[in-house]
Amino acid sequence: MNKIDSMVINEVEFVLAEMRTALSVMRTGIAVLALPLSVMSLLIATSKYYNVLNVLHFLIPLGALNLILIIFGVYLIIRSIIRMRRYDRIILEIKLKHSSIGKFID
Repeated sequence: MNKIDSMVINEVEFVLAEMRTALSVMRTGIAVLALPLSVMSLLIATSKYYNVLNVLHFLIPLGALNLILIIFGVYLIIRSIIRMRRYDRIILEIKLKHSSIGKFID
């Protein structure tokens, strides 16, 4: 019985390690999402120092790069949320399957 309990605890620890990985992916997605927003706010703040039509050949690729970064950041955040919900379901299944250990898993 003690071996089964330690095996269940190890299984939960493994799932929690995977959840930490998903949280770090979410943190990375948030950072990637914040980068285009800070670049655009800098461009808006300094817009009185340049004419948009004169620097349009720089702004169009920068806008495309910002759009790609926004899409990538949203993708990372959504992917990590989906994985965390899946790991929560796995932990709930373990709690229901092993009720003697389930009261210690929160």
